[in-house]
Amino acid sequence: MFLVIFPEGTRYNPELPKVIAASQSYAEKEVYDVTVAYEGTVDHKGQRKVAPSMTDFLCKECPRIHIYVDRIELKDIPEEQMHMRRWLHERFEIKDKLLIEFYDAKDSKRRNKFPGKCVHSKLSLKKTLPSFLFLSGLTVSMLLTESGRRLYVKTWIYGTLLGCLWVSVKV
Repeated sequence: MFLVIFPEGTRYNPELPKVIAASQSYAEKEVYDVTVAYEGTVDHKGQRKVAPSMTDFLCKECPRIHIYVDRIELKDIPEEQMHMRRWLHERFEIKDKLLIEFYDAKDSKRRNKFPGKCVHSKLSLKKTLPSFLFLSGLTVSMLLTESGRRLYVKTWIYGTLLGCLWVSVKV
């Protein structure tokens, strides 16, 4: 299980006051509670497995990620410390119920689903083509010079070796 709480909207870093200020400004306007569940993390015996790692995603060991987003009105969040604690506790009770229903629903049609409207998001050519063209342009421009080609080959070789080492250690 991963539990990440960023009530202030970002990971706190006192060396980045502008980031914190921008995050707090955004949080004053928009408040979202996000719950994430991973499909395929229950084994054949009905036992929950460890949540997938980045390697699992890259190796397609986790077929789908489900994200439940709940918009919260700022006026509904208590300001007093004791009430805020209770409110946060209640939010996590709601998350627990969502995840229990997602993974352990008695009705198989409701398993691996969050309540509400489902929106499937796939990467389309329209979304990926600009990045592909940009990276291709950088690669081609790098290959046009001798020093660029050397850097490209070294990056490819050492990156591949380090990547293989990292995956083998993680698996």
